[in-house]
Amino acid sequence: MIHYIGSSLPRFKTVSFHAGLNVILAEKTEHSTQRQTRNGAGKTSLVEIVHFLLGASAGTGSMFRIDALVDAQFEMRVDVGENDVTVRRSGSTPSRIGVTSRRDADSATSVLTNEEWKTLLGEEWFGLARDNEKNAPSTRSLLSYFARRQESGGFDGPFSHTRQQQRADQQVNVSYLLGLDWQIARDWQDVRDSERSLRELRRAVSEGIFTETVGDIAELRTELAVAERSSEALKESLASFHVVEQYRELEVEASELTRQIGALADENTADRLLVATLDAAIESEQAPELGDLRSLYSEVGVVLPDASLRRYDEVVAFHESVVRNRRQYLANERSDAISRLTARTEAMRPLDERRGTVVGILRTGGALDHYTALETELSRRTAHVEAIRRRFEAAQRFEASRAALALERSELELRLQRDFTERAALLDRAIVVFEELSGQLYEERAGSLTIRESPDGPQFSVEMHAKRSKGIRQMQIFCFDLMMMTLCSERGIGPGFLIHDSHLFDGVDSRQVGKALELGARSAEALGFQYIVTMNSDALPAELPEGFNPSKYVLPVAMTDAGQDGGLFGIRFQ
Repeated sequence: MIHYIGSSLPRFKTVSFHAGLNVILAEKTEHSTQRQTRNGAGKTSLVEIVHFLLGASAGTGSMFRIDALVDAQFEMRVDVGENDVTVRRSGSTPSRIGVTSRRDADSATSVLTNEEWKTLLGEEWFGLARDNEKNAPSTRSLLSYFARRQESGGFDGPFSHTRQQQRADQQVNVSYLLGLDWQIARDWQDVRDSERSLRELRRAVSEGIFTETVGDIAELRTELAVAERSSEALKESLASFHVVEQYRELEVEASELTRQIGALADENTADRLLVATLDAAIESEQAPELGDLRSLYSEVGVVLPDASLRRYDEVVAFHESVVRNRRQYLANERSDAISRLTARTEAMRPLDERRGTVVGILRTGGALDHYTALETELSRRTAHVEAIRRRFEAAQRFEASRAALALERSELELRLQRDFTERAALLDRAIVVFEELSGQLYEERAGSLTIRESPDGPQFSVEMHAKRSKGIRQMQIFCFDLMMMTLCSERGIGPGFLIHDSHLFDGVDSRQVGKALELGARSAEALGFQYIVTMNSDALPAELPEGFNPSKYVLPVAMTDAGQDGGLFGIRFQ
């Protein structure tokens, strides 16, 4: 339990507490105007001080870091396990926690880091392991169910203490407080984390961000097979490759031989055409017919009567001589062309044989730089194959992971079912206590707690009559918190106190407020825990359960809306 809360601020109103129900009222003075409000009296700030002294973060946005409070020291005397300790903390040095234990003979003060202090509280109050694993119950998250904070959304629903609280944190911590196997909820979050990573990877692949990393497994299998075959073919070519030392000289020689053979072939083509032309000329070269010659001779005499002409038989002899000489000339030219063709053909034979030898060498081998280029290409293809293989293996792991996660989900659901079966007595106890508490608040059947297995972990829900009413929704939280305190008290865990500030009772019918206070007082006395309530004085219900007088639980601390020093801190600040 909490014994008192104080501060080094000169006008701070120290609050002392006792066992059972403690009611802190903010009074409205006779001289208050409509513009004055008790929202700054310090009711909610008292809850913030409790969290500050129990390890809450105190970043630059914390109220304890503002100029008016940063140098002030706050302290609280509280039971931590078997120890009665006084804890002190200041906004100027929020990472250093002063802890004095009354059990120590000299009451020496130890200075702990905030992390060490939270670890100590987790061990003493909740039995948490010193080395908490990921997604395990945490001291700060568990404590936030025992002192809900309005500003962070602690009164938005029974199962969460902040608007930013993740589903896993709710499932893990509520399971822990109810005595269920919280590790199942933790493992479920591990599955969700893995599934989210896979979804993000698949989305990145589909959007082209990691197209070169993972792809379609069937397409990659085909691409890998083709790339491997191409690489193997090049490897085989290299294995049979013969490096020719004078490769470049042989290439030049082969080119020169080809040029020479080509030139000879071109000349042979020209001579063959000449021979064909000469053959045609020899065939057509004939002496003119005597009749034609005689006719020509007579015509010359008629046309040129004064010309001196040779005798006809002399002309005939002359023509026969011309034809004979012409045919002899053509025959000689043809013979020369044939001779040249024969000579060139003979000259081409050794050239062609040499070229064949050189080309054969070049075909069965290559130059060293060509071999090096082929090796480089083989290295590139091998690297390409390995890149595809890695993508293929990644795709295989991706598909295998999806299948494994689906299987793990099924196994977790079976584990959850077995856990609910084995802990049926605890579940029944939570359900019955909630039902009894809600039944005492409302005459009709007001509410029920449902805890069920789901494909996404343990699922908690509350059903209450007219649950759309804000007041009744607030009473869902009240019943859940009181049920939680009942179970934790029976199991011997928890800080030993429950704090509700005035926001819990906003919109709640005054009769239910009176019943809630009476029920809280009775439960706290029966189970031995401390129930602290802050509220405005005019919200204290006039219509109360028979035999219940809340005034005897009201603490003698004067928090009012009067002046600058009426509130908890004794000063006004923004």
